[in-house]
Amino acid sequence: MSHDLFLAIDVGTGSVRAALVDTRGRILAVYSHEHEQIVPQFGWAEQRPDDWWTGVVAAVRGVLDTVAEARSRVVAIAACGQMHGTVLVGGDGALVRETAPLWNDKRTVDYVTAFEAAHAPADYLADCANPPTPAWPGFKLQWLRDNDPSAYRRAEVVLMPKDYVNLRLTGEIAMDRNDGGASFLMDPRTGDWSQKMIAMLGLDADKLAPLRNATEILGRVSEKAAIETGLRQGTPVLVGGADYPVALLGSGVCRPGVGSEVMGTSAIITAIASGPLLDPSVCNVGTVEGNWGAFMLLESGGDAMRWARRAFDEKKSSYADIVLKAAQAPAGSDRLFFMPYLTGERLGQHRNARAQYFGIGAAHGLAHMHRAVLEGVAFAVKRHINILDRISDAPLERVVASGGGAKAELWMKIKASVYGIPILVPHEPECGLVGCAIMAAAATEQFSRVEDAADAFVSYEQEISPDPLWADTYRPMQEFFEKLYAHSQVLYDDLDRLAR
Repeated sequence: MSHDLFLAIDVGTGSVRAALVDTRGRILAVYSHEHEQIVPQFGWAEQRPDDWWTGVVAAVRGVLDTVAEARSRVVAIAACGQMHGTVLVGGDGALVRETAPLWNDKRTVDYVTAFEAAHAPADYLADCANPPTPAWPGFKLQWLRDNDPSAYRRAEVVLMPKDYVNLRLTGEIAMDRNDGGASFLMDPRTGDWSQKMIAMLGLDADKLAPLRNATEILGRVSEKAAIETGLRQGTPVLVGGADYPVALLGSGVCRPGVGSEVMGTSAIITAIASGPLLDPSVCNVGTVEGNWGAFMLLESGGDAMRWARRAFDEKKSSYADIVLKAAQAPAGSDRLFFMPYLTGERLGQHRNARAQYFGIGAAHGLAHMHRAVLEGVAFAVKRHINILDRISDAPLERVVASGGGAKAELWMKIKASVYGIPILVPHEPECGLVGCAIMAAAATEQFSRVEDAADAFVSYEQEISPDPLWADTYRPMQEFFEKLYAHSQVLYDDLDRLAR
């Protein structure tokens, strides 16, 4: 039996999933195993790394059982995983702390505030490529150092979730440069740990794992792991990557000029560039092929539609009903604007931003209100695209969309017309699993470059072009939106003071 399958493992926040993918990029089978999120107190979020391994064992065994002779056919294993989950491991490879704080854990907010007060962006942006935020493992390590000193002292190495899984599979320790670059501790110019950032945060450099490229072979499935998982002992295991850059690859977003928009609860717009785009409002993550993904996040993407459904319909209408209602209003909603900052902003000086309607007249009705929400999210994302284009050498020429929002055709057409560029939808929505297979195909020399593997594995089921008439309507409205955004900022602090 020839080796003609790749095993992809995705260590997510809600579950571990394993998939068998053939050498043409087709997903043949997927098996998942759920795990819980622990919330010890408000703002905290943890998981047990051992639960991830339990999930890997269950998911791998489950998927191997679905395809004939799969165990002997797997040529390589590639994992991706949720980012920023900070795992402390001792010298024997065992956990020194039962739980790991996750990407959405906010316990480090005071450390971030103190860092911002002590350092201007010019002091650190070039050394870590990112503004400070509670998600970064650098700040999580500060908290662990000060609040769980025994575990911190006993820790020999810090790993991310998929690195811990790889350790259990192979006995080898490493971190890919994508996860490393999103730690607030890696120098983007060298691809190695930044001694300057480590010193600024008062951390121990010798606890950081060796940094390697995602497509390198980390090791091979050990005898113990083979017994547990049902895998063939000696099967090659890649270093693997962080879930977001791997999903970018799996959607074909791997060249400058191509962007990604994940249209879920939030809206994340990412532009591929040859290097990080340094700006206090822009985050950067290294990509598998060696570029950088500069991204900006709008907290209320799909959540804005969820709010409208609750506020105007008391959840009696479906999302499809809301879109149908919005379609009854003309492009531009008769000059009604919606500012979609329902939960503020993630970065920048105006994290206390608020949402608002502006321009309401007696002729406006529910259809206008719903369409203005869809258009307001598009205007806000276009504002982010304008920032990325302004500091990039490669302005966006097209965007690949994924997530629940990509299923709303009207919203996609609105966005394409606001952005002024086409939007593509991948044929296979499981972009993370496809990205793992792309990495494995390149690592096993089926393709000479990951970009070539992406070209072969990724196809698109739909391309939405801008509507010329809508685009003519939206262009001056975008300028007004930017003006309204700037003028509204002076009121946010005053509004907060009313609540005191």
